[in-house]
Amino acid sequence: MASPVRRRAQETRWHTASQVLAWLRLHPGSTRAALAHDLQLTSGLATELTGRLRALSLLAETPAPPQGRGRPTTVLGAHPGGPVVLAIDLRMADWRYAVAGVDGELRDVTGSRHVSRDPATVLVEIRRVIDAVRDRYGHRLRAIALAVVGSIHDGRLAQSATLGWRDVDLTALTAGGTVPLLPGNDATLAGLAEARTGAAVGARAALHLMVEVGIGGAFTVDGQPSTGAHGAAGEYGHQPYGNRSLPCPCGARGCWDLEIDGRALARHLGVPAPADPRGFARQVLDRSPRDPATRRALAAVAGALGAGIGGLVNVHDPDMVTLGGLAAPLRAAAPDVFDSAYTDGLMAFHRGQPPPVVDAVHGDDGALHGAAILALDHVTSETALAEWSAGPH
Repeated sequence: MASPVRRRAQETRWHTASQVLAWLRLHPGSTRAALAHDLQLTSGLATELTGRLRALSLLAETPAPPQGRGRPTTVLGAHPGGPVVLAIDLRMADWRYAVAGVDGELRDVTGSRHVSRDPATVLVEIRRVIDAVRDRYGHRLRAIALAVVGSIHDGRLAQSATLGWRDVDLTALTAGGTVPLLPGNDATLAGLAEARTGAAVGARAALHLMVEVGIGGAFTVDGQPSTGAHGAAGEYGHQPYGNRSLPCPCGARGCWDLEIDGRALARHLGVPAPADPRGFARQVLDRSPRDPATRRALAAVAGALGAGIGGLVNVHDPDMVTLGGLAAPLRAAAPDVFDSAYTDGLMAFHRGQPPPVVDAVHGDDGALHGAAILALDHVTSETALAEWSAGPH
């Protein structure tokens, strides 16, 4: 076994390689010349690095599409025999999964509705998929990331008001195996995706908000989300921005969650609370032409959304705000109401140049992309690359 000093020396050798693979996720299909320019590498060093990564099945160079006359070039991508990660997004009514190589591209995206709300049954479903992916990819499967709607702490789902689960051990999904499980909150991971490869690329500080059943999000600085002491940072839906007479499934009263999703729309429309708030909200948003009652309901929710975002901007002072899930269409349903509520909620010094509020790039796939990024951060770390280099290829 290598000594700690020698092991650290080996890992340091992979520092630039890790940077190259991180760059690839942001610039898929780019050339070696672009890589050298962006990372300030000499042409010779870029050639040496890409050659070494090709030899280790980490990188591939393939012919670029022809563009008239001129010298043909090649583009960089994930090696077909390289490491992969499994990304899983566990939501209220369903769950989805995808495989990604080091370029971060999601492949084989598949989904399934829950056959039961019992956590043990759901985890058995997911374990079957994990086992199937492991059987297919063998040693190439290097990490599994799970995005879940709820607060994560020490490998456990501490609480999910949406799923109705508390203190669920997620480590059972990979028990007995060697592939690490990396769980994270779905909205936090969606925010990670927007900061790294989405609408917030280049923003030093970004606030991401995602409406599904309730609202969650993430505040990222330099591409890293703040998760808090117990993994519960970003539970914005449980701020007391709502009606204090309304109890929330989380145990608190007056939560913002209850003002901005399908439950709020149902309440404003005078109909029973839906079993599937996300699906109900989609139905309301898709109604055309919208009757006056529907327009009033959507305006009320858009106003509550805008006002709450104004308050969060006062707290975090982001460069920009990105909206994922149902947040973007809810804003678009009553943009004037949203904009007015957002501006009114800002402290005076923000109003001259308020942080722009933009739609997320990854849309409904945000949490899945974020899970893949979380897993690939692990797989392309210096330590993991050193381990991969020592194995079969």
